[in-house]
Amino acid sequence: MFLHSDANAFYCSVEQVFRPDLTGKPVIVATNNDGAIAALNCEAKALGLKRGQPIFEVRDLIEQRNVTVFSSNYTLYADFSTRFHSIVGACVPRHEVYSVDEIFASLHGMTHLIDYQEFGRELRQSVLQQTSLTCGVGIAPTKTLCKCATAAAKKYRKTQGVVVLDDPQRRDRLLALMDVSDVWGIGKRLASRLQAVGINTALDLANADTRFIRRYLGVTVERTVRELRGEPCFALDDNPPSRQQIVVSRSFGEKILHFEDMRQAICAFTSRAGEKLRRNKSYASAITVFIQNSRHNPHSAYFSALRTLPLPATQDLINTARKALDLIWTPGIQYTKAGVMLSDIGDGREQLDLFSENKPGKNSKALMQLMDAVNEKQRGLLFLAGEGIQRRYKMKQQWLSPCYTTQWKDLPVAWLK
Repeated sequence: MFLHSDANAFYCSVEQVFRPDLTGKPVIVATNNDGAIAALNCEAKALGLKRGQPIFEVRDLIEQRNVTVFSSNYTLYADFSTRFHSIVGACVPRHEVYSVDEIFASLHGMTHLIDYQEFGRELRQSVLQQTSLTCGVGIAPTKTLCKCATAAAKKYRKTQGVVVLDDPQRRDRLLALMDVSDVWGIGKRLASRLQAVGINTALDLANADTRFIRRYLGVTVERTVRELRGEPCFALDDNPPSRQQIVVSRSFGEKILHFEDMRQAICAFTSRAGEKLRRNKSYASAITVFIQNSRHNPHSAYFSALRTLPLPATQDLINTARKALDLIWTPGIQYTKAGVMLSDIGDGREQLDLFSENKPGKNSKALMQLMDAVNEKQRGLLFLAGEGIQRRYKMKQQWLSPCYTTQWKDLPVAWLK
């Protein structure tokens, strides 16, 4: 048996943990630069708000219905995500972190030791007690059925947040209520093709001829059909492959016209990419720097440059990134976005080119270890001068909440009278 858990309205729920006055009230979280709706709770959905809507288009509704808006606080969300995954992972033999607010787990070996329904309730209660977050829990013979069970656990209140699909009849009743587009891995594009041949529900898909599905939509959808029947086809991925690319990019809060401001932005993005690279104990062989103006501009422009890079130390990364920026910088353009991509990533065995101009600096490894250790406790405490002080490239975050769990200065204070 497999288990799947999904936190409810994760971004909004995390914000409400430290704002209990917002319980039962509409809350939305904005995308980068506060441009559009990234996440919203049930109360906000009930007002007709939808994910992806530009904030300026619904500003009147937000003000009229007293909707609370937050800028994306990724530091806070990442901390709660780690806590959520740790709580679930501590209760199971093996687990797979699927996304920031989702996790799969294997219950193999626990079949005769636990009552699935009770185990799901206890797990849900542990998450609630330790994070104040609610979540749905689905338990089933396959990962696809687990996703179906979790969706039902979050949708139907009578389930009390836990659905176990260990009975074929109960499984079929649930699948009959699910639109085929809601099945994990199907989506709208494949759903339209399935609906064209009379497959409208998840149960229709489960009962479809596997040979026809394989010929019509391929082997992956055939495996989904088998999973819906209770045949495990997708294994637990508890050892995900190493990343092939690391990308750090950002749309700017205000347009950048001057080279020095862009240089500082590229330095900051490169520094962040270097941290991620070293955390994975990896090396990158190439770095790409790109800059662009608004895609809505009739004279839109995009520039990029690729440079070879065998070194993971931040100062070496930055030196190479700056050379790439020199190649693509075009004066007179108001840039709205920039980024850095590290590619050709390998393991921690470093191999230097004898003729490369990128030579490791003295004590650079020790320096990077020190910087990473300090910044892990408080992000941005140590940085290279090239990243600048004023940082005009920072995102617009006018509704940013405090980093309650990672910054001492943001720790809530309670006064006892």
